[in-house]
Amino acid sequence: MTETNKTATLTLDDKSYDLPILSPSAGPDVIDIRKLYGQADVFTYDPGFTSTASCESAITYIDGEEGVLLHRGYPIDQLAGKSHFLEVCYLLLYGELPSAAQIEDFESRVTNHTMVHEQMHRFFTGFRRDAHPMAIMTGVVGAMSAFYHDSTDISDPWHREVASIRLIAKMPTIAAMAYKYSIGQPFVYPRNDLDYASNFLRMCFSVPAEDYNVDPILSRAMDRIFTLHADHEQNASTSTVRLASSSGANPFACIAAGIACLWGPAHGGANQAALESLKEIGTPDRIPEFIARAKDKDDPFRLMGFGHRVYKNFDPRAKVMKQSADEVLDLLGVENNPILAVAKEVEKQALEDDYFVDRKLFPNVDFYSGIILEAMGFPTSMFTPIFALSRTVGWVSQWKEMIEDPGMKIGRPRQLYTGATQRDYVDVENR
Repeated sequence: MTETNKTATLTLDDKSYDLPILSPSAGPDVIDIRKLYGQADVFTYDPGFTSTASCESAITYIDGEEGVLLHRGYPIDQLAGKSHFLEVCYLLLYGELPSAAQIEDFESRVTNHTMVHEQMHRFFTGFRRDAHPMAIMTGVVGAMSAFYHDSTDISDPWHREVASIRLIAKMPTIAAMAYKYSIGQPFVYPRNDLDYASNFLRMCFSVPAEDYNVDPILSRAMDRIFTLHADHEQNASTSTVRLASSSGANPFACIAAGIACLWGPAHGGANQAALESLKEIGTPDRIPEFIARAKDKDDPFRLMGFGHRVYKNFDPRAKVMKQSADEVLDLLGVENNPILAVAKEVEKQALEDDYFVDRKLFPNVDFYSGIILEAMGFPTSMFTPIFALSRTVGWVSQWKEMIEDPGMKIGRPRQLYTGATQRDYVDVENR
């Protein structure tokens, strides 16, 4: 961020106030209103903070109009196509791509922290078997602060480093344990000889009764899902993590807050919603009917998984995810899965329909990730936990950046108060 010589002038009651304009390294200029309340005794009003820069960050940049997503300056399609998840984790955490020695050290540190404290297993038995995996993850991650006291002092750089590695390393184990618990199978411990994505798949799908070998195509697809969801600027859950962090809360509590926010269907449930749309369609012969309904502005039906709230052109993550979806479906086939057969045909018909093409309603990352996870055998209840697992590195990076910012302040949004003005209390017998 650099200060410019430009200012914006606000005129209020015949008095003018000059507001500094700040220039980012990319994106629109920002009007600095930090002193506005003190000078003019007014607040700004921006529900959802959709026109407000809540922080200064060097991690992720999005240009929704142009379909751009950059992590530390690197386009997401290059990272997803040429890199792998733990390398992207390193980039988000430390700001630069690692050398060969640095990534070897980082992967070793993550791998050696994948096990969870044995007593944490008892937490799972306190939940009902039909508890949603996100409910379990929220509780278990929040409880990590009770087990890892040596990494909760946010003022200590080493504590912050250890907490960051622990969260990235243990989240796949916790997510897999939540899944295993929900289906009544025994927990599977991580293995240090497997890569991050393969380890997660093995912990989810292997059983003690037989050997389990992870197919490299499935492992690569899982790694891409992790990579493409690693961070997405100041979205609802990331902002929640930052707001919780601003109070000085321990990192495990802050990430648990992010998980709780992500659980909302308007945020982390998008790929689940896409699959539910496909289930509602049911069979390929009904697709024209539902596409017609999607185009009817008077019909409440929405074809989920097409278009994006942020990207007004195309979702830059979708191209890479489509490649993985095609590879997974070629490997596993769609013959015995009617949902996947519908998905393939919906994609084909929508991309040939002028209504969708003209409005740039292309399949987004949630459409393809939902297809991949369904093909792999994950129930829809696990879609959001996998999203949380992927996003943990983004949350941790944003948390770490915020804590290390000397200008950090506790979050304290203002409000446009519309309640009653001051009233005098009346005794109950006189009301």
